[in-house]
Amino acid sequence: MKISTKGRYGLTIMMELAAKYGEGPTSLKSIAEKNQLSEHYLEQLIAPLRNAGLVKSIRGAYGGYILSREASEITAGDVIRVLEGPISPVDFTEEDDPAKRNLWLRIRDGIANVLDSTTLADLISYQEKETSENYMFYI
Repeated sequence: MKISTKGRYGLTIMMELAAKYGEGPTSLKSIAEKNQLSEHYLEQLIAPLRNAGLVKSIRGAYGGYILSREASEITAGDVIRVLEGPISPVDFTEEDDPAKRNLWLRIRDGIANVLDSTTLADLISYQEKETSENYMFYI
């Protein structure tokens, strides 16, 4: 299974909103600039996230988007399913060889388990940890 730019950029949006949770709305323009992404493309991705109830839009001069609930309550699986659809490495039918079908089901379930057990809070805490562990050495 390959996650497209929709899924990757959607997770980027959600991680940025999670990092700013409780600080007020964040504009897509600021997310696009910080991550060197197309603001127009992010606008296309935010609509399904809003329709799924993962984000809320705030209107006005200082408007933008906020998470609809805490980062610890939204999983990577929630985001990926909204933007990519069902998680399945391959399409298979009941007529397929049972051994192969069992393999595909185990792979699907493994991917789903990782996505569903990883919250936005996990992702941003990992990101912060990686950033804080970068050291600069001068010789």
